[in-house]
Amino acid sequence: MSLGGTLIIGAGQGGLQLAVSLRQAGYAGPVTLVGAEHGLPYQRPPLSKAYLLEGRAEALTLRPASFFTGKDVTYLSGHLAEAIDRDARTVTLRHDGSLRVLSYDHLVLATGARNLTPPIAGAERALGLRSLSDAQVLRDRLPQARWVAVIGGGFIGLEFAAVARKLGLEVAVIEAAPRLLSRAVSGPMAATLAAWHQAQGVALHLGQGAVAVDDAGVTLSDGSHITADLVLMAVGVRPDTALAEAAGLEVADGVRLDGQLRSSDPAISALGDCASAPCARTGRHLRLESVQAATDQARLIAARIAGAAPADYTALPWFWSDQGACKLQIAGHAGLGARDEALSPDTVARFDDHGLAAIETLNNPRAHMAARRHLSAPDPDVDLFLNSLIAA
Repeated sequence: MSLGGTLIIGAGQGGLQLAVSLRQAGYAGPVTLVGAEHGLPYQRPPLSKAYLLEGRAEALTLRPASFFTGKDVTYLSGHLAEAIDRDARTVTLRHDGSLRVLSYDHLVLATGARNLTPPIAGAERALGLRSLSDAQVLRDRLPQARWVAVIGGGFIGLEFAAVARKLGLEVAVIEAAPRLLSRAVSGPMAATLAAWHQAQGVALHLGQGAVAVDDAGVTLSDGSHITADLVLMAVGVRPDTALAEAAGLEVADGVRLDGQLRSSDPAISALGDCASAPCARTGRHLRLESVQAATDQARLIAARIAGAAPADYTALPWFWSDQGACKLQIAGHAGLGARDEALSPDTVARFDDHGLAAIETLNNPRAHMAARRHLSAPDPDVDLFLNSLIAA
């Protein structure tokens, strides 16, 4: 059994950032990073974009192997965490059929999310896109494909659709909701993106759910059939909280955390896609599927474990999605029911009961950065800021 210290389950960008930040903060105890996948930690966002076009897996690597030896971080790849014993403060890992037990003083769950599989007949015939191995399968299959169907009109589905169309394939996007990106962006911005995809030749089937996948393609709820020799299932994710639930931690759309990102067990923290933390702006718990949120949360947890007394988590969320020539950037977070105001063809302001919640921009990084500064400022002048965006 290993010697205590900080044990991190999950070697994505959040988990790796925690290991980095612990050493930067002067933490001298043992640091162990556990990854379920084999190989070095890597970036996920390019999997649906640059990797499919270029196939450069080495460009995704976040840190070389020398980093872990140089920073005295134990990295265990290909290890699956199976159980937490909170009383003994141990985690049981499985690796190549054998079990191993590690102890911890601090445990951090960075287990991310898993792809949803909807109750669609033949869903197992569709491919997913979450890991590098998933992306490798897609990249191998794309040259043999002619017709592609994407089930799901969210970020991953649309990013993949843009790549497939660029490669000259016939692409259809199937979305059960009446518009694209209904959970993520405003109506005006979704309409702009829909028009761009259609202009590239992508066929959009909105308000029609997929009911079956077969060797010839996808059957829709109205009985029509979309021809496809490659089908991507991209209908969203759910937080990977099985380990936390089995350990008796409080879970509600992610591991439920306090403002210091501690779970219901103070010795266990969580971050990233698997975590639900209080929103400083609204007071409601919020789970963010964002690399930025995961890395910001990692820095706060590291500071706390290293002995600092950081303020509660208040970082402004921000997001991006590259869909062909369209770079969508979002500063802030607006939930369902937000009121939308299009300030210009490439900028939308979103409001909720607490006021200005988010700014969406398309191919306008200057406005995006201005929005991040404004939404992070104390007591900002909203009208002045919005007028400046309109004037720009």
